[in-house]
Amino acid sequence: MVNRYRDRFVTLIEEAESVEDSKFLSPWFRHSEVYDVKSELLKGWSVKVEQLLSSCCGADSIHVASFRQSMGTAHSGSFDNFKSVRAILLAAQDDFNSGMLTSAKTLVQAEVFDSELEQATELQRAGYNAAAAVIAGTVLETTIRKICDNHQIAQGKQDKLDKLNADLVKAGIYNSLVQKRVTALAAVRNSAAHGKVDEYRAEDVTSMIDEVARFVEQHLS
Repeated sequence: MVNRYRDRFVTLIEEAESVEDSKFLSPWFRHSEVYDVKSELLKGWSVKVEQLLSSCCGADSIHVASFRQSMGTAHSGSFDNFKSVRAILLAAQDDFNSGMLTSAKTLVQAEVFDSELEQATELQRAGYNAAAAVIAGTVLETTIRKICDNHQIAQGKQDKLDKLNADLVKAGIYNSLVQKRVTALAAVRNSAAHGKVDEYRAEDVTSMIDEVARFVEQHLS
């Protein structure tokens, strides 16, 4: 069984190349470089990934929770969704090869978190820095969009965080120093989502969670 799981990880990572090769400029966002992949390829591959993660890591594992969050954050066929799922698959493979999956499943069994940031904190304390950063980054982006709504700042569904961040500065909602910190926090999230673990440290994730919490309190309370 161990060899079967190991071989399945390799197979699905290889299949990811076919999904990536189908990348094309999205026809829905002609004024920005937003990419999609063939939705049928992504769907078929992602179903197999979820099945492997559920079987190997556990249905209530961090890996499966992160997978479902990633697949639910954008439209079907999103290249960004694909990259996030591939990063989760690679992280699960690394945990599997390192013998860490038993402790990972124990960590998340039946525990209910009061908030997404509390969940991010618990994940970070357990050493799951990438998952924690992705969750905190999602909270940050959701907060930015809510602030735009509250101040009637027009936004498209696929407007990037950088644009919305700049729009809030132009509207005088906060200053350029806050803008720079938001950009830096978003960079940590992006690095984590793309599996670039050499671009941030555990300390950066700890600081990120604290800063996002303060940002939410200051601008949505």
